[in-house]
Amino acid sequence: MKHSLEPLLTLAGILLMAFLSVLLLPAPALGLQLAQNLVQRFHLLDLTQLYIILYCLWFLLLGTVEFFVVRFIWKRWLAA
Repeated sequence: MKHSLEPLLTLAGILLMAFLSVLLLPAPALGLQLAQNLVQRFHLLDLTQLYIILYCLWFLLLGTVEFFVVRFIWKRWLAA
């Protein structure tokens, strides 16, 4: 019998793995000129705000990729 919170716990585990991967994999480094250009284009206050947004997007991207990779592996080879 499956527990009703099992899908939520699975997703939380995958997001935790993505969080650990984000800590291990460096986020894309922007050059100073490109970073200042993006700050002006998006009307941000400073470079800190830009890098916070960049790290959040990096976390979401890696979490999504890992979710689909782990789900594919699970369905392909591990699920009965």
